[in-house]
Amino acid sequence: MHWGNFAIIAKAAFYPHAAGLPWYVTIIYLAAAGSFVLSLKWLSSHKTARLGVKAGEIGMAAAIIATLFLPEIRQYNWIFIAGIAGAAVGILLAVLTPMTAVPQQTALSHAFGALAAALVGTAEFYSHQSHLTHFHTVVICVESLLGYLTFTGSLIAAGKLQEVLPTRPIVFKFQNPLNFIIFALAIAAAVWLAIDPAQGIVYPVFIALALLFGVMLIIPIGGGDMPTVIALLNSYAGLSAAAMGFVVNNKLLIIGGALEGSSGFILSMIMCKAMNRSFINVLFGQAQAEKAASSDDVYAGRIKNTTAEEVADFLTSARRVVIVPGYGLAVAQAQHVTGELFELLESRGVDVQFAIHPVAGRMPGHMNVLLAEADIPYDHLHEMEEINEQFGEVDVVLVNGANDVVNPDARENPNSPIAGMPILNVDKARTVVVIKRSLSPGFAGIPNPLFACDNCLMLFSDGKAATTEIIQQIKAQ
Repeated sequence: MHWGNFAIIAKAAFYPHAAGLPWYVTIIYLAAAGSFVLSLKWLSSHKTARLGVKAGEIGMAAAIIATLFLPEIRQYNWIFIAGIAGAAVGILLAVLTPMTAVPQQTALSHAFGALAAALVGTAEFYSHQSHLTHFHTVVICVESLLGYLTFTGSLIAAGKLQEVLPTRPIVFKFQNPLNFIIFALAIAAAVWLAIDPAQGIVYPVFIALALLFGVMLIIPIGGGDMPTVIALLNSYAGLSAAAMGFVVNNKLLIIGGALEGSSGFILSMIMCKAMNRSFINVLFGQAQAEKAASSDDVYAGRIKNTTAEEVADFLTSARRVVIVPGYGLAVAQAQHVTGELFELLESRGVDVQFAIHPVAGRMPGHMNVLLAEADIPYDHLHEMEEINEQFGEVDVVLVNGANDVVNPDARENPNSPIAGMPILNVDKARTVVVIKRSLSPGFAGIPNPLFACDNCLMLFSDGKAATTEIIQQIKAQ
C-alpha cells in the first residue's frame, strides 16, 4: 500500500484541532482498516494472494472516497486535478512497465509516496508554525526525516536496479562516521525545532540533511541486497505515513502506516535471513567483503554444453522435474512458455514442481508474480525450506536464469561473499540443466561452481528461446 494520494486528501481534511469525524466516515474508516489487515493476511498465502490485493485496493478506495465527503473539504478543484494526473501517470506506468522493471517501479512508488508524506509534514510545519506544540513539532520532524530519506534512498535503489547507477557498493574512507555525523546533525536540527518551532530557517537545513542521509544510506549497498533494501524502504515509508497520521489527526493513516511499516520491517528481516545477511549490516548500509575465486579457477574447461533436443529427452524420460526460475527468466519474458512446458510435461505424466528462492529476482515475490501471470497452479510452487530436502530424489532440475540462489559456494566455501546464504540445493539432483546466456556472474559478482559439476549441463541461450525450442523438440518426439 502506498499512501501518497490519501495523504494529500487527508491534509485537506484534518488538522490537529479538527472536530470529530461524521459517523459514516468512522464506519467506512473502520471497514477500510479491517480490509488492510485482511489484505496482509491473505497476501501471506499463494491461494489467497489475489483476494488480498483486491481487499487492499477496495479498502484504499473506500478510505479516499470517505475522506472526499468530509464537510471540512470545501473545494475539490486541486484534489481532482492532482487525482486525475496521478491516476494517468499510474496507469501509464502499469501498462508500460515490463515485469523485469517492477522492482524499479516499486522503489519509485516508495519514493513518491514518502515524498508526499514529507511534503504534508512540511506544509503543516509552515502553516501552523506559530502555534505548534512541542509534540506536534517532534512528530512532524520524525515524519519528514523518514519521508525525505526514503525518497532519496528509494531513488538510489531504483537507479541501481535500472543500472543507471553502479550496482556495486560505493564505499570510501570514513563513510560510516560521516553517515553518523549527517544523521546526528539532522537529529540536532529536529531537537532545535522541537524546542523552538519559530526557528523556521532551521527546517530547510533539516530537510537537506535528511535527503543527503537517504543517499548516503543506500549507495554502499550492492545490487544483490536490493530486495532487502526495497522491503526496508517500504517499512520507512509506512512509518512516515503513521507519523503523518499523528500530524493531521487521522487514525486510519496511523493504522495503515503502522501495518505497512511493521510488515515491511518483518519482510526485510525475512529477506536478511534468506541471504544470511546481518539486518544491522543492511540497515546501516555496510557493504559485504568481496572475496572470490576467478572464473578460470572454477570452470577451467569443465563446462559441459547440451542441446535443446538432449534436454527434451531428459525431461520426457524423467519421473520428477523441478524448475527453478531466476531473474534471467524474467528478463527473457519466459514465464508463458515455461507455463506451456509445464502443461506439456504434466500431460505426459511427468511430475513438475517449481522451487522458489526468497530472493530470486530483484524483489520479494518476483518469481511468484511471474509464474502466477502464466497461470501455473499455486500448489506447484514450493518455498526453499519445503523443497530443499527433496532434491536428492529429483531426476532433472531445470534452472532458468538463476545464479546466486543455486551457488553451492554459499554452502561449502566459508570465504565466499555469499557464505552461509541459504540456497536451493539443486546440485543434489541426478541431472541439472542450466539455461543461461553466458557464464557471466550474478548480482554477487562471483563464479558458480555448480556450472562445473559433473551432473550439470549448460544450455547457453536466451531463456525464452531455449524453452521454446525444448517445447518444439518434445512435440516432435
